[in-house]
Amino acid sequence: MNGFIRSTLALSVSLAMAAGAQADEFADMDPMTLRLAHVVNEQDGFHLAAMKFEELVEERTGGKLDIELYPNATLGDERTLLEGMQIGTVDMGVITNGPVANFLEEMAVFELPFLFPSPEAAYEVLDGEIGQELLDRLSEVNLKGLAYAERGFRNLTNSERAVESPEDIDGLRIRVMENPVYVDTFRELGANAVPMAWTEALTAMQQGTIDGQENPVNVIHSFKLHETQDHMTLSRHTYAPALFVMGMPAWNKLPEAAQSVIEQAAQEAAEHERRVNAEMEAEQLAALREAGMQIVEEPDIAAFQQAVTPVYEQYGEQFGDYLPRIQEALK
Repeated sequence: MNGFIRSTLALSVSLAMAAGAQADEFADMDPMTLRLAHVVNEQDGFHLAAMKFEELVEERTGGKLDIELYPNATLGDERTLLEGMQIGTVDMGVITNGPVANFLEEMAVFELPFLFPSPEAAYEVLDGEIGQELLDRLSEVNLKGLAYAERGFRNLTNSERAVESPEDIDGLRIRVMENPVYVDTFRELGANAVPMAWTEALTAMQQGTIDGQENPVNVIHSFKLHETQDHMTLSRHTYAPALFVMGMPAWNKLPEAAQSVIEQAAQEAAEHERRVNAEMEAEQLAALREAGMQIVEEPDIAAFQQAVTPVYEQYGEQFGDYLPRIQEALK
């Protein structure tokens, strides 16, 4: 038996023993069920993260904690889910950062334009002191922040021309989310920013009443946007985290050992989703290229950053000292 196989087997055995030992701690615990909800379909990264979490928790508690998954907004939209967690009618969820920021405003600091240069830089801040501090502060609004999964970096598509610098955006009609930071970001870049619901945007692109939109690669791929959008720029202009989050009513019912398992499993499931997203993105970009989409891989990011300086001047102060601390951490 070669050394690699031997060490892999040894690692598998030690992990299985650790899980078994952990499960023994729960022998006397009364069985409990936690309902974990999200708003996307079973192919989405959120669901893959939720499935990984379910597997880890059930294994490590010897099945005493049963995780029930509710995808496809079956228990409500993201705001409804968070409100349900606060009062105890929903136990937990995987929720996009934007709606969480409606409950704790400082969470929106992560979505300032061109803040993070890479996924790794984002993970370092989110998994480090600043990100963990904000997770802890969710207790102020009766929520328990567990870990950061991700929606990912957002990129620009349009039907008119290749975009390599802010000048190329000038005058394009770009659909953005109904969020003032996104609207102002694209106005500063010279676009005619059009805030609208996603369902309306799909029709507007088909009819040509807007020229483009911005979303992560997985959305661009799954909605077949290459059919109306000839050009994509890997602008990575905004990084959107997502959170494993629980209601304090559900969290407080759990014994300490179960809380520890849940925190660890959430972090591992979040990291699993990040890896899967990276693999899927490479495949999705290849498929979009094959379908005829022209992709600008290296736009002039420095010029884009310069153009959105007024957005930082306008919004930076509402996040207290979090923005300067993040900027310092990224140096």
